[in-house]
Amino acid sequence: MRIKKAELLAIAVKKSQYPEESGAEIAFAGRSNVGKSSLLNLLTGKKSLARISGSPGKTRTVNFYQINDEFHFVDLPGYGYAKVSRSVSESWGKMVESYLLERKTLRKVVLLVDIRHEPSAQDVQMYRWLRLYGLSGLVAATKADKISKNETRKNSGVIRKTLEMEENGLLIPVSALKKSGTDALMEAIEAIITPNETGSAGRRCIREEK
Repeated sequence: MRIKKAELLAIAVKKSQYPEESGAEIAFAGRSNVGKSSLLNLLTGKKSLARISGSPGKTRTVNFYQINDEFHFVDLPGYGYAKVSRSVSESWGKMVESYLLERKTLRKVVLLVDIRHEPSAQDVQMYRWLRLYGLSGLVAATKADKISKNETRKNSGVIRKTLEMEENGLLIPVSALKKSGTDALMEAIEAIITPNETGSAGRRCIREEK
C-alpha cells in the first residue's frame, strides 16, 4: 500500500470532538518519547504531519489523521513520563481507555516499544488492555538502528515474552532513521483494513473476564 495523501483531521480531548466514524482506524500507542510521531511521519511520507515534541509528555490529545481519503491513523497520548502529575496521568488513561472501548471503527492498535529495553510495566498494562479489547497482536519495536542484528533478535524475544504476545502476533523492528521495517508494518496494516470476504475488516468482541 502506498500512502498518497495524509492530513490532520481532528485534535480531540473528548469523545464529542472525534470525527465521524467512517472507514477503518489504526491507532498508535506507546510511552512518551518512544518515537510515535517519527514513525507516523515516516509511514505517511510527511516530515511534519505529526509534531515531534522536544518535551516528553506534552501530547495530551487524541490526534486523527485522514489517510488516502479512506481510513484513519490515530495518535494516542504517550504514557509513562515520570514528571507528569498523577492526576494528568489518570486523565490520559481514562481518555485512552474510553477510546479503545467505544470507537467502533477501530480495527487495531500498533503498540510501540523501544527495542533496546525490556517493556515497562505501563507497556505490559497497555498490551493487556489491547488483548482485552481484541486489539492486540501488532507491535512495532522502535529505534532498531541503535542495536546490532543479534541484539535485535534477542531483544525481540524478550519483548514477546514480557508482553505475553500471541503466537501469531507480529513484532516488527522499525527505524525512523534508517527507514527500515515500514514496508512490513504497512503490509500488516493493509491486511487489517482490507475487507474480508464478508465485507468487513471485523473487530473481535471484548472478552468477558471471569
